[in-house]
Amino acid sequence: MAKARGAVVVENEVCKGCNLCVVACPQDVLSLHKEVNSKGYHYSHMSNPEACTGCTNCAAVCPDSCITVYRLKSTVVA
Repeated sequence: MAKARGAVVVENEVCKGCNLCVVACPQDVLSLHKEVNSKGYHYSHMSNPEACTGCTNCAAVCPDSCITVYRLKSTVVA
């Protein structure tokens, strides 16, 4: 059985760096970026993208709805 894979896209300019998504991620995929956006906030990004399962916990807790989660289709070779 193939492991589920996901991808998280964060709208950097909307993210205010509240850290809720980082705490909610069971796979420790997200962290706050060292750089800041134009508003001066450290925005969230995928620091460990290989571990993402696409569970959507991060998007569910985001108060600004700036996170989109994609589930990547895996192909099974017989």
